[in-house]
Amino acid sequence: MMIVTVPGLRGHVEDHWQTRLAAEMPGVLLVPPLGHGNPSLKERIAALEETVSAHERVIIVAHSAGVLTTVHWASQSPKKAAGALLVTPPVLTNELPHGYPSLATLWEHGWMPIPQEPLPFPSIVAASTNDTLGDEPAVRALAEAWGSRYHEIGPVGHLNPASGFGPWPEAKALIRQVMEMQG
Repeated sequence: MMIVTVPGLRGHVEDHWQTRLAAEMPGVLLVPPLGHGNPSLKERIAALEETVSAHERVIIVAHSAGVLTTVHWASQSPKKAAGALLVTPPVLTNELPHGYPSLATLWEHGWMPIPQEPLPFPSIVAASTNDTLGDEPAVRALAEAWGSRYHEIGPVGHLNPASGFGPWPEAKALIRQVMEMQG
């Protein structure tokens, strides 16, 4: 089964756990990052669709706004995904860090409202207990709405290099669990 990583609103970050995962696991496909200067959800969904188009079924491994890209995409191309690991989704209730799009810009580009429908594939939401972009009760509510299993990963901030994380070995175990959820 092909694994596809879906980045958030960042550009390429060499020390990010998704970048490291792709380097460590054979055959991982990367959705090209559009960077935080391009707020287009439509372009991100198109990039995800193009990445998976040649494959029968994939496992999605999404981080941050990549989670939101994935749940918006799922309503359009549900048969392509066999499952998903959705890591530290933002809830978009507070402004993002300096240099990222404003909430008004994200609304304008279709990011909100965040879909609340059950996903058409099994998924795990891996969430931090101290993520400034993802209030824990709100992330739990999203996981419940999506029909996802909620998995607490502890106080890891937004699980990115800015939070002190490059490697994240637990990702591989969670990907295996998503694969096992397919039945």
